[in-house]
Amino acid sequence: MSIPHLTADSFRAAAAAPGLTLIEFSAPWCPPCKALLPILEELSQEERDAAIYQVNVDDHPELASEFGVMGMPTVFLFRSGEPLEKLVGLRPKPAYAAVIRKHAAERTVS
Repeated sequence: MSIPHLTADSFRAAAAAPGLTLIEFSAPWCPPCKALLPILEELSQEERDAAIYQVNVDDHPELASEFGVMGMPTVFLFRSGEPLEKLVGLRPKPAYAAVIRKHAAERTVS
């Protein structure tokens, strides 16, 4: 399975969607980004609490600039358009899963 790529136009709708949205800012030439891709693909199958997308910073530098992306990969978790978490650099799979579960649990408690 492939992670859907967002454009400048589709980014706003994806980030503002109800529930959790995880968006990775990456580039095709970035080795850590390539290593993260299979992790995100697994999470997209396992974690039903978040939609997962990618943004190619080479194609959409305006989005990278708007969100202060200085290193890659940078992963944001959004809820209804609001950024909740920012993870910079490659992390192990449990780190991403924990962020999703933490915020999914917060939503069910509120």
